Amino acid sequence: MREHAIEAAGEPVPESEAASPPIIQRAEIVTFCLVALLVLSIVAVLYVARGFFLPVVTAVILGTMLSPAAKRLEALRIPRPVSAALIVVLTWIAFVFIIGLISVPVVEWFDKLPELGPILKNKLHVFDRPLAIWQQLQVLLGSPEGAEQPFQFPKVAWVQPTIEFLSPTFTEILLFFAVLVLFIASWPDLRRALVMNFQDRDSRLRTLRILNAIETKLGGYLLTVTVINAGLGIATGLACALAGTPNPAGLGALAATLNFIPIIGPILMFVVLLGVGIVAAPTLSGALVAPLAFAAFAFVEGHFVTPAIIGRRLALNALAVFLALAFWTWLWGPMGAFLSSPLLIVGLIIKEHMLPEREQSLPPD
Repeated sequence: MREHAIEAAGEPVPESEAASPPIIQRAEIVTFCLVALLVLSIVAVLYVARGFFLPVVTAVILGTMLSPAAKRLEALRIPRPVSAALIVVLTWIAFVFIIGLISVPVVEWFDKLPELGPILKNKLHVFDRPLAIWQQLQVLLGSPEGAEQPFQFPKVAWVQPTIEFLSPTFTEILLFFAVLVLFIASWPDLRRALVMNFQDRDSRLRTLRILNAIETKLGGYLLTVTVINAGLGIATGLACALAGTPNPAGLGALAATLNFIPIIGPILMFVVLLGVGIVAAPTLSGALVAPLAFAAFAFVEGHFVTPAIIGRRLALNALAVFLALAFWTWLWGPMGAFLSSPLLIVGLIIKEHMLPEREQSLPPD
């Protein structure tokens, strides 16, 4: 303001003042600190009270994804509450069916756990030399020498917490289904109340556009990703059947389910197929058929199919997807990993409407 006043008076602006960087005011620092404290407080509350917020947020996100289906049923003159209950029941049946396919091989492999140690030791004899070098290295680093240790499975510290996290209490399950049914049934009224909560017309229109975009894009995302993952699961099951892997249907269902989790899911599925192949296949080369086929399918799906379909509707930055996955997985575990992409889509939609991009030009040299 001072420079503009001097120029209006016809006086030249001193070069030292014209080139000086903008001064950060104390109020700006206080505002930044308050916003940072607010964000940290929200994250802390979401982490501590995840037993409440996780089923509620999951129900709201899933309910928003399923709202277009309820709208189509409502167009067929089916009451909204009946549509909500019907959709939830069908979703639960599909979920139970997938869990049934996956649980069969899991139970079988748990029963065979005592036999897997000797089998793996005989199959992985090609790694005897690297293991011997590793034992010699341990001796050189100061590990005590002793008798040859028997083959042991590696201990993974996060397995037990993950199992506990994936075993929600009855109260959380009841809360999830109650919120899901009520949200789908009352979503039109909730949307109308959110829009009418604002006074001026522009704010109402902006809120309506945001809600419509969230509902449309989340519904399209769920439908598209479900179809793509089902195709990947079928292809994986066929590859497992051709490779002679036991229970190809269950492994295909597991591949389709894990693919809902970005990055982590395909990697975990590759490891599962590799372990099952090593145990079940007679040769090591035969054990690599199913995992390599899945890796090829996942590569084509991740780099060509999904970007060609979803990329037209909503562009997601790879770094943003990875950071969202890391954050929500740390905050809420496996369910947070599932919710990371939908929550990122919601955030991008809100940012797009609240902070629209403007044409910016670089300052002159």
